[in-house]
Amino acid sequence: MPQYLVAIHHPDNYDASLEDEAMIREIQALNDEMAAAGAWFFAGGLQSAPFAKSLRKQSDGKVVITDGPYIEAKEHIGGFWILDAANMDEALAWGSKAVVACRAPVEVREFLVMPAE
Repeated sequence: MPQYLVAIHHPDNYDASLEDEAMIREIQALNDEMAAAGAWFFAGGLQSAPFAKSLRKQSDGKVVITDGPYIEAKEHIGGFWILDAANMDEALAWGSKAVVACRAPVEVREFLVMPAE
């Protein structure tokens, strides 16, 4: 079964402390619903973008580590689910529920399947 990333997007200055108990209950209810349907594979929330570290390989082969996210943007991934879903339509149905529970925009993407060796 294909796997899909359902990513929650937060504004750059998102303050997780503002998430109220109702929102947390809705997200947990969605997690429970996904698990009961056999779709839930993994989920996690991320620290806000200012806590990120970016790593880049330099031309001399050394790796440079800098503070902050790799991409400068107004929004960053704040959390995500990895789901087992039959197809994109099913993944989008879960993504729609995530938009409501998280009160934030969502991106849904299918994982690439690498060919067997």
